[in-house]
Amino acid sequence: MKIEQLYTGCLAQGAYYIESNGEVAIIDPLRETQQYIDKANKEKAKIKYVFETHFHADFVSGHVDLAKKTGATIVFGPEASTEYDSYIAKDNETFKLGNITIKVLHTPGHTLESSTFLLIDENGKNHAIFSGDTLFLGDVGRPDLAIKSDLTKEDLAAMLYDSLRTKIMPLADEVIVYPAHGAGSACGKNLSKETVGTIGEQKQINYALRADMKKEEFVKEVLDGIPPPPQYFAKNAMMNKMGYDSFENVLQTGDVALDATEFEALANHEGALVLDVRPQSDFIKSHIPNSIFIGLNGGFAPWVGALITDLKQAILLVVPEGKSAEAVTRLSRVGYDNTLGYLEGGMDAWKAAGKDIETLESISAEEFFNRSKEGNLNILDVRKDGEYSSSHIENAQHFALDYINDKMNEVSKNKTYHIHCAGGYRSVIAASILKARGFNNLVDIAGGFGAIKNTALPLTDFVCPSTL
Repeated sequence: MKIEQLYTGCLAQGAYYIESNGEVAIIDPLRETQQYIDKANKEKAKIKYVFETHFHADFVSGHVDLAKKTGATIVFGPEASTEYDSYIAKDNETFKLGNITIKVLHTPGHTLESSTFLLIDENGKNHAIFSGDTLFLGDVGRPDLAIKSDLTKEDLAAMLYDSLRTKIMPLADEVIVYPAHGAGSACGKNLSKETVGTIGEQKQINYALRADMKKEEFVKEVLDGIPPPPQYFAKNAMMNKMGYDSFENVLQTGDVALDATEFEALANHEGALVLDVRPQSDFIKSHIPNSIFIGLNGGFAPWVGALITDLKQAILLVVPEGKSAEAVTRLSRVGYDNTLGYLEGGMDAWKAAGKDIETLESISAEEFFNRSKEGNLNILDVRKDGEYSSSHIENAQHFALDYINDKMNEVSKNKTYHIHCAGGYRSVIAASILKARGFNNLVDIAGGFGAIKNTALPLTDFVCPSTL
C-alpha cells in the first residue's frame, strides 16, 4: 500500500494518490491531471477511482478530466448529484482497491454531500481518513458553503457537530488524518500549518472536538469570526458539480504568444483584462497602463478568485519569461478559463514597439517615516481585518484588499495615499487596481508593515489576534 499527499501551497490544498496491488485511487485531484496518470504509469498501475470529498468551492477539481482519460469511476458521497457520469455512494458503502478497502462515511456539515473516506488496510484495520473539509488539523470546515440549500449555516453547523461525533471521533486515536487543506485556505478559520495528523492529536488540540462540547457551543464557536466567503467560491463549486472544459483545451487556447500589436488590439477590442503576474518589483518599475498586478510569487490563485469577479473574464497575461503555461494553469485551477494569450517578449517587447508604460512610486519604510514627520499623510492599510486590529499605524485608513471593489468609494482621487500591507505583495495589488480605476496619486511602501514596525512611527498597542 502506498499513500502520497500531493500538496499545492498556493491553494493550501492536498490531493492524494493511493495505490494497492496495481490499483489506484485519487482523492480530490487538481485541475491538471497528467501528474496522476504519469505517477500511475510509473507504478504500472491503473487508476480505478476518483473520490471527491465534496463539491470544492476554492478550486476546480480535475475529476471530470481524469475520469475521461483513464476510465476511472468518479465517486461522491450521499446527497450529491452531477451533470456528468458519477457514482453516488451510500453511507458506509465500501470500495475495494487492490488489497485495501475504502469506506464512505457521510459527514454532512461543511456541505450536504461532504464525505470522509476511511482507508482500511490489508489486515482489516482502520488506517487513515481522508477528511476533505469536514476535519482539518486544528479546525473544521466552514458550514456556509452549501450549493442552493434551504438550510441555514446554523443548520449545517449542527449537522457538522453530529458528523464529527458520530463518524470521526469514535475512530481510534492512532488513525491518521489527511485533510484537504492546511493553513492559508479560506475554507476554515485557524488551520494548522501541518498537513498530516492523527485522531488522537485532534481530540487534544482541536477546539471543535472537545469531549464535553455541547451542540449549541459548537455552532456558536464554529460560526464566530468567519468572514464572508470569497466571491468565486460558489462559482467553483458549481463548475465541480456541472462539469467544465478540458484543461488541455484551456491550456492550448490560453498559452498563445502575442506580439505587442496583437496584444494591444485584443486588450482594446475584446474587453480583456491585462493581468501582470511578474514579481511586484518588476511591475513597480514598468507596466502596461490599466493592467492589474497579481504576482505568481504570492497567493496567486486565491487573490485572482477574490478580486476578478467574472469567471468568464477575458484575460491577457504579462508573464516572466517561460511562465506562461504556469500562469494559465494556475488561473484554470480556480475556474478562469478564458485566457487569450500572453505578451511575447514581455515589457521589453512592449517598450521596443513604442507603447506607453506606467510606473508606480515605491518608497522604503524609512523614507515613509521621514515624510510622515513633514506633515499628515493619507495612509491606506490593506491588510486583513485581524491584522489591522492586532496593530496598525495611528490614524491609518483601513480596508482589506479582499473588499477593495466594494470599498473604493471610501477613498478620494484627489488625495495622495501611501499604501501598505504586511510585506509588500498585497499593497501593489491594491495600487494596481486603484490605478486602473483612475486613482493616480499612490505611493507603495516597500516591505509593508513588517518594515514599518522597525521605524519610530507611532503604532497602536499590539493585541493578540486570539483575544480579538
